[in-house]
Amino acid sequence: MSAPASNGAYDEWLDALGDGEGYALVCPEGHGSLPPRRVCPECGSATLSEERLAGTGTVETYSVVHVAGPQFADDTPYVTAVADFGPVRITGVLRGVEPGSDAVAVGDRVAVGVEERATDGAPLVAFRPAGGE
Repeated sequence: MSAPASNGAYDEWLDALGDGEGYALVCPEGHGSLPPRRVCPECGSATLSEERLAGTGTVETYSVVHVAGPQFADDTPYVTAVADFGPVRITGVLRGVEPGSDAVAVGDRVAVGVEERATDGAPLVAFRPAGGE
């Protein structure tokens, strides 16, 4: 039996995000990606530097999830969103809004962090409305 795959680089990124020090990996051409990466997925450059994420991002798309897989069964309904944070787009669960209402729209500003799934307490990328911005 083989050893389970390691999520080391992603787990480190998730920890940094949870500590308010989220970052993107950026190549000299300005293409951004998230760990784990060893080369830029756009141009193949192996020179990647850590660039701090902006304090807020912009919702580009979202969906209200009513039927979820087992890992999210107790979380439904919830809003999953993709937000633009400069060199990267991040997918996460949007908290602090009422799913199924008009409380979320493309263009809304959000902050990103790490919270727990209601179903099993595992960490997940979570957005919250960025009040006043």
